[in-house]
Amino acid sequence: MKKLSAILLLIAVPTQSDIVFEFKNPSFSGVGTGAHYLTIENQEHSRKKAIEDALEAAEKAAQREAENTTTAKFIRNLESRIYSQMSKQLVESMFSNDEAARFGTFTLEGNMVTYEVVTQDSGDDVIQLRIVDEFGSETNIEIPVGSGYFTQDPDVNG
Repeated sequence: MKKLSAILLLIAVPTQSDIVFEFKNPSFSGVGTGAHYLTIENQEHSRKKAIEDALEAAEKAAQREAENTTTAKFIRNLESRIYSQMSKQLVESMFSNDEAARFGTFTLEGNMVTYEVVTQDSGDDVIQLRIVDEFGSETNIEIPVGSGYFTQDPDVNG
């Protein structure tokens, strides 16, 4: 038994050390603080970005839904037909062989459109179309009159 107690005394020799308390959170200990702050910043940024993206997606969905209502479709179709008729009447007025208008001016959505049929030195008529937008930017187009007719292919019966 004496041998057993001697062995136990040798094995269980008490050693002395200081009790050290360390914080595990890097905000308190300072170890790895930069990485910790960066992680927090990335999480905040990701969350903020996700919220902004969700709000933007919801806004776009609401806008698409508003544009696809029956009333909105009807208005777009009506506008298209009105502009088509205006364009047809304008072209008939400018290119008609029976008392065609030689000049004219009209306003379309803030744009001033002026046209005039001018005879060039070669004897060919040209329509000079001038479009001035609300900011004063000017576009000039010359349209030859009496050319550009489509002819039927003589090889095709029709």
